[in-house]
Amino acid sequence: MLRVGIVGVSGYGGGELARLLSQHPLVELTHVVSNTYKDQPLSAAFPGMARRTSLICKSLDLDAVIADCDVVFLAQENGFAMKHVGKLLAAGKKVIDLSADFRLKDLSLYPAYYKFEHASPELFAQTVYGLPELNRDAIKGAALIANPGCYATAAALSLAPLVADSLVDSSSIVVNAMSGVSGAGRSKHNLTYHFPELNESATGYGLAGAHRHTPEIEQTLTEAAGGKTVTLSFTPHLIPITRGILSTTVAKLTSDIDAAALVDRFRSYYRTAPFVVVLDAGQVPATKHTQGTNFVHIGLAVDKRLGRVTVVTAEDNLVKGAAGQAIQNMNLISGFDEKAGLMMAAIWP
Repeated sequence: MLRVGIVGVSGYGGGELARLLSQHPLVELTHVVSNTYKDQPLSAAFPGMARRTSLICKSLDLDAVIADCDVVFLAQENGFAMKHVGKLLAAGKKVIDLSADFRLKDLSLYPAYYKFEHASPELFAQTVYGLPELNRDAIKGAALIANPGCYATAAALSLAPLVADSLVDSSSIVVNAMSGVSGAGRSKHNLTYHFPELNESATGYGLAGAHRHTPEIEQTLTEAAGGKTVTLSFTPHLIPITRGILSTTVAKLTSDIDAAALVDRFRSYYRTAPFVVVLDAGQVPATKHTQGTNFVHIGLAVDKRLGRVTVVTAEDNLVKGAAGQAIQNMNLISGFDEKAGLMMAAIWP
């Protein structure tokens, strides 16, 4: 059995990792770190884990993590991994980081979008961006995985087949995405996330390219386009649901192609991607269709009048957008079936 640990287990991403790993047939969850719940059972942080595990939350001790684990998931705030991952890698451990610390290859973007200088630029040589649908082969041999952001996952999978074949004008892309409140994390306590402020309301934020996932999405799509620069307008929205992302992308087509042909193109592009479901032309996904799963559902439509394509993509921000994708990456770096522990159906209704 592969021994795995979670540093930052009591956040939403860490808790989802614990839930999914506890039912994984090929791993043993051996070490969980939470300063908030130090010396308490994991079920104190997540009552739904009662009788699933007897693990006790520990305070951070990297030597103990190294002794107990083969693979370590880092589910802490941005800025943590870059300070600690070097010791884990030096000890021969494989690390999957759920923060943004190793996602952006252009280090000059960190002060602009994350308000800090990068502390460990030398580690990027060992890092692979962990979007399996685009980087599967590279992930298999990696020591450090930068797990993608939730919005970035939805946007990249919506657009990769289009930019790879130059089917859209790469300067015409507009992405509007909506996320459930769990995407903000468990430790946010300002008024924005209070039930009376959030319920029966929706709001945009990170306008005019200010959201930190914008450069991550552009970087991923530029690589998918073979190095041709892709720029886009990205606007996220907070909506009053607990989990889920619905991303709507519009772009100008470069040729006269219909929705059925685009569906065929997407299905061909994702033919080896077990978690991408491309719907028939005219079908539209919803967040409920992917809730609690590692699947992504993609729907396509073409506006012949304007020559534009609309791509609607649904995912669970805590699973495919975070913990499930991290486990998918763990499966790949460990030589397991990519689907192991991740084939659960959506919760319905």
